Amino acid sequence: MEIKTKALLIPSLLLLLANCMQHCVNGQQQKVPCFFVFGDSLSDNGNNNNLRTAAKCNYNPYGVDFQEGPSGRFTNGKNLVDFLAQFLGFEKFIPPFANTSGSDILKGVNYASGAAGILSETGKRLGENIHLEQQLKNHRAIYLEIAKELGDFKKADFKKAKEYLNQCLYYVNIGSNDYINNFFLPQQYPSSRIYTLERYTNLLINKLSQNIQELHERGARKVVVAGMGLIGCTPQAISTRGTDGNCVAEFNNASFLFNNKLDAKLNALKKEYTDSELIFINSTSASLDQFGFTVLNAPCCPTRDDGQCVVDGTPCPDRTQYLFFDGFHITALVHRLIAIATYDQIKPLIHH
Repeated sequence: MEIKTKALLIPSLLLLLANCMQHCVNGQQQKVPCFFVFGDSLSDNGNNNNLRTAAKCNYNPYGVDFQEGPSGRFTNGKNLVDFLAQFLGFEKFIPPFANTSGSDILKGVNYASGAAGILSETGKRLGENIHLEQQLKNHRAIYLEIAKELGDFKKADFKKAKEYLNQCLYYVNIGSNDYINNFFLPQQYPSSRIYTLERYTNLLINKLSQNIQELHERGARKVVVAGMGLIGCTPQAISTRGTDGNCVAEFNNASFLFNNKLDAKLNALKKEYTDSELIFINSTSASLDQFGFTVLNAPCCPTRDDGQCVVDGTPCPDRTQYLFFDGFHITALVHRLIAIATYDQIKPLIHH
């Protein structure tokens, strides 16, 4: 997200939305049998609600524009994976792992958790979260349940389950908390004293790569991995670490480094896994300021010291003018725009 002010170009937004409505409509046939989500607060849809943590948002004004009210989504309405699920033809939102009892796990599960990172200690200063390795453990449990439902639980190779999961879409978006809620907090985490930024980023990418390989072992063949957005351009970063209202260059450099290394690692994995399709989404390339947002570096809701909305705080009246809902998290309209761009890139995975 390049944050600059430009003249309002509302027509291009309307054109993009109109174009999407031809392809991204509800009630269409499902493009994939199931959709699995791994990540942090950008994708969380309720997994943190019952955890002992400050990183939860099941209270007003979150969900002010969501049909179910505050649900555990870190925005005012639907999030990116909700929009993707709709574009993919799912009638219902993919359920959070925390609420899977009784839901149709054959359609997929959302494992994402606010404040979570690739490293287990990331974000724990805020309380509990479900880090990526634990999300993978939760997926193993679901994998066994799917094997049971498909009737091959007693077979060693889980052939039916794997064949089924080969057709599913996997979305992974994680990493920013490993910087925001770890590396760049030297008073609370030792990471920046132990590692250079380069070595730390290598550690993250290698660990993330191992997690993607584990998904492959359990049948994942269509995997979308999103890079980090510009973490130095959040209202929280600008207000606490920026100068003269500018983005924090040190933070953004971490985003670029992470994305470059992730892209290279995924290219290497593509060569290794010739049976798979891996797509990298470059989250720093989208210039969202062209869509008529007038407020680019301030939150829509009144925020606490940690950047989240104050409980029952009154949000801005026009959410379509704001890039950010709170100090860290984008508004639902921005989620939708990124989802449209993402859907455009993942078409090769779903049209065969």
